[in-house]
Amino acid sequence: MLKINLLNSVTERQSGAVASVDRKVASPTTRLVVMAVATLLLTTAIIGWDVISSQMAFSTAQERLDNEKRTQAELQTVLNEQKDLEQRIQNIDSRIEAIKKLRANQAGPSAVLEAVRERIAMTPGLYLESVEQTGDQMVFKGNSPDEQQVTQFGRSLEFSNGLFSNLSIETTRNEITNQNIALKPGAEAPKVSVINFTVKCAYTPSKAAGANNGVQTAANQGQPAPAAGAAPPQVAKN
Repeated sequence: MLKINLLNSVTERQSGAVASVDRKVASPTTRLVVMAVATLLLTTAIIGWDVISSQMAFSTAQERLDNEKRTQAELQTVLNEQKDLEQRIQNIDSRIEAIKKLRANQAGPSAVLEAVRERIAMTPGLYLESVEQTGDQMVFKGNSPDEQQVTQFGRSLEFSNGLFSNLSIETTRNEITNQNIALKPGAEAPKVSVINFTVKCAYTPSKAAGANNGVQTAANQGQPAPAAGAAPPQVAKN
């Protein structure tokens, strides 16, 4: 009867396989190939992770950039709307100022005539010959038999709440023949002294609304008082 030792044969076969593998691994060529494959796998893994990380970072940065652009666009829209609103407000203010100026200019001539009429009525014997306006300057010319009346007229112009200011008065005395007296044939007409005056002043149309305030009060007092803080008009005699 034959006896076969299977355990020894298997062990011997395994030992031979292990020895064969050890011989192959111990080979320099095999080691180099294994190291190259390991290095390649490791490099591929690192490169892959770097690519994935870069793509993730790029996506995040792109999203932030898009958000910033969107915010900047919204801010620019708000700034444009604000600028447009400020321009509209400025245009409205300009129109309001133009309307105010137009109304002041429209009210100016009537205010001047009314103010002058009131003051002439307060000064009996005063005769106004002409009123001239050049820009913001006005010139009144006339005559009166009494120089005091001319002075009162000039002071009354100052009492106009700023409609007339910086007054100066120039007067000249002339002798004229009185034509209102009936004379006998051959008689010489008497001469009377007349004061010719020129009143120059600055004219402010925006003050037209209050030009006649206080005129009646000054008339009731019998003599117009100069405006508060105003210097008396300068009278130049020739």
